[in-house]
Amino acid sequence: MIPLIATTLLLASSALSVGAHSGARKSLSFGPKHPTAKLNVPSGRVDAASFGLGKRAHCGHEYDPKEVAASFVQSLYGSEAEFRIRADSYIDDHTGVSHIYVRQLVNGVEVMDGDINVNVRDGQVISYGDSFYRGSAPTYAMDPSSLLEPAHDQAHHCEALSSYLTSFLAVPSGQLTLTPDHPTPEDAEFLALLQAHNCHTASLEAGEPEQLVDPSVSALNFIVLAAPDAEVSAALKENYGAHLMTLAVIPTESLTSTAPAVEIHDMPHTTGPVKAELAYVQTPHPDEENTTVLNLAWHLTVPMEDNAYEAFMSATRANRLISVVDWVSDAYVPIPKHPKKIEPTYNIWTWGLNDPTEGNRSMVSGYDKTASPFGWHAMPSSASPYVDHSAKPKIPEEDEDPLLNFTTTWGNNVFAHENLEGRNEWEFNQRPDAGSDMVFDYEYLPKVNFTNTSPREYLNLSVTQLFYTANMIHDIYYRYGFDEKSGNFQQHNFGKGGKGSDAVICNAQDGSGYNNANFMTPPDGQNGKMRMYVWNTAKPWRDGDLEAGIVIHEYSHGLSTRLTGGPANSGCLGWGEAGGMGEGWGDFFATTIRSTSTYQDYAMGDWAANRPTGIRNYKYSLNMTVNPSTYKTLDKPGYWGVHAIGEVWAQILWIVENRLIAVHGFSDTLFPPEALANGTIPEGDFYRPAQYDAKGKRLPLIPKNGNSLAMQLVISGMKLQPCRPSFFDARDAILQADELLTGGENKCEIWKGFSERGLGPEASLKGGTPWGGGVRSDDYTLPKGVCGVDDDPEDDPEDERL
Repeated sequence: MIPLIATTLLLASSALSVGAHSGARKSLSFGPKHPTAKLNVPSGRVDAASFGLGKRAHCGHEYDPKEVAASFVQSLYGSEAEFRIRADSYIDDHTGVSHIYVRQLVNGVEVMDGDINVNVRDGQVISYGDSFYRGSAPTYAMDPSSLLEPAHDQAHHCEALSSYLTSFLAVPSGQLTLTPDHPTPEDAEFLALLQAHNCHTASLEAGEPEQLVDPSVSALNFIVLAAPDAEVSAALKENYGAHLMTLAVIPTESLTSTAPAVEIHDMPHTTGPVKAELAYVQTPHPDEENTTVLNLAWHLTVPMEDNAYEAFMSATRANRLISVVDWVSDAYVPIPKHPKKIEPTYNIWTWGLNDPTEGNRSMVSGYDKTASPFGWHAMPSSASPYVDHSAKPKIPEEDEDPLLNFTTTWGNNVFAHENLEGRNEWEFNQRPDAGSDMVFDYEYLPKVNFTNTSPREYLNLSVTQLFYTANMIHDIYYRYGFDEKSGNFQQHNFGKGGKGSDAVICNAQDGSGYNNANFMTPPDGQNGKMRMYVWNTAKPWRDGDLEAGIVIHEYSHGLSTRLTGGPANSGCLGWGEAGGMGEGWGDFFATTIRSTSTYQDYAMGDWAANRPTGIRNYKYSLNMTVNPSTYKTLDKPGYWGVHAIGEVWAQILWIVENRLIAVHGFSDTLFPPEALANGTIPEGDFYRPAQYDAKGKRLPLIPKNGNSLAMQLVISGMKLQPCRPSFFDARDAILQADELLTGGENKCEIWKGFSERGLGPEASLKGGTPWGGGVRSDDYTLPKGVCGVDDDPEDDPEDERL
């Protein structure tokens, strides 16, 4: 394997990880830091007239939010700015905010990390994130069209090897690279293998223009780097030329730019064709602070058995990996007639019980009819990946798109099944079949001798529990705004926007590893995938499917990835503070959902791991002695990884939530009331009395209690924050979410929560690096004028929770 330098590449498993275990999944997540990117909240009104949008009448006398966003971007970068409004933009039904996603183009080619998310309400820009490239467009002496007809003859083969060897030994000054200054003995052996092919290996002459690397060379070199272990990497190197000669490169068209695009077939260790498209990506300028340079790159989408990579390999340096995100995180049709009412029942640990130690199983039924209109076991025929004849679907003959009712753990939101052999295939894996009475009732046998590495004796229960928990997560997140338009996971979207065909594939007792779990989140319209493992940390072994907190953590990767930067962008939470918050939100929601009105500290993964303190450094606690984490904790050794970063973020959110609970009280249920027959959501005991605007339109409902309010604000904040957010961006997005929902009445308590753990207004990060380095400073003060005269975080009324 090509050596990886710790200071240039973050090698981390994006999973709910305890440490190194047998069967651990290798994952690459790495990329440059954007010095100019941040969330911007204008201090005054920024309406259409303020940036030159003319006074033209529209239906309802309101401007199209996309038109507002486009004009606003032009006001920032000039009328000649080249960009497109992404199709995954949408209006949030909960807040009335339009989330418009803008992608930059240079020379007709996408800048894949050049994003502006513009948040618009009532014709005004209320906030925006901006990571556009600010420099001049580069020029290249090359002909991209020549790449569309690659010829894998011996001359082409030698040229590819020459390009690889030349760039392998080169380390561009001030640029990130995966190669050391001097090759190791292992690398020298590899170079000797290349030279054995009797190919010309001369370097480019000084001043000679760089040439585009063949995309198949870039893709194969990435596979060498991403190989699951050293043996596989060594085998790829040894047979490098043979692999290169067998690749089939098929020209295709980019849907978003004029750049060349190809599909590369027969790539080793992949589960499908590798897609390659020419694009730009930014890196920090080596000499100028707060400036970036553009790099021409091959944008690769690489499906592998244990990973789904979006990678950017330099298009002029065959070995240079600029950035990579692993979508796996260690996760229009007429509406058919309503099915005949079938009430499935499940003998499981009900919602709110984290694991088998917290209570007994019970028979439950029901689902949230607002979130899952047809229940958990039905979908239109057009939305099903295949018709499982063993599931005995009932097909109304008069329906053009018949509704299929399944008697297994197969439905519109979730496909749950065993995966004991750890295979990539899943459609025909074993699922419990409840028959016509739809009673999922199976024995729990934790004390019998397990077969091989899995507690197979209660496999049907495991699959049923996973199916139940994942569907409950779908439903509750839906009620807080993770709906079809914002990119949730459903096969059929009921004509409500977004892309369907992306229910979550849930593997119970996955045989590809143990003592872990992970979640793959591709862009909207592609299935999410959750893999749950058995844990051998206790005797008898424990099944992660039975610990709800682990399932919630993994599913929450799908929530945060789809909401941050838009449903079509899965690359916003790959590394550093952004990647860490992707882990932290999962812990926060898992802890919030299991918490009760009687306060206590909570550990993460404590049952499965058989550790009272769980799999994090500390329990989540209001007590500084129990959990001393502050923002500056991220500077300590051991806090460079995303899980450790996420632990600090989750702890801060836990403080914020409990400050809201201290003021607003605690709700015993986090599920809002279901909609009435006319579609209206009643206030019940869950929401405050409804408020109406001057036109009589009901404003977004406000959760009455602190824990439900915290859920809403955190989820709404994800939609407002920019791609690749910092802690500061996510904090400010939550504050703006409260401003939009309540008029900012909770600003004081939210600031107190953040400031209590060092994330006050003067907290800072200097010298930040892509992998989370730099020097941080805590700030325990409050913004002037927010909380009263003194603005002193110590001036709080006594409270039993704080």
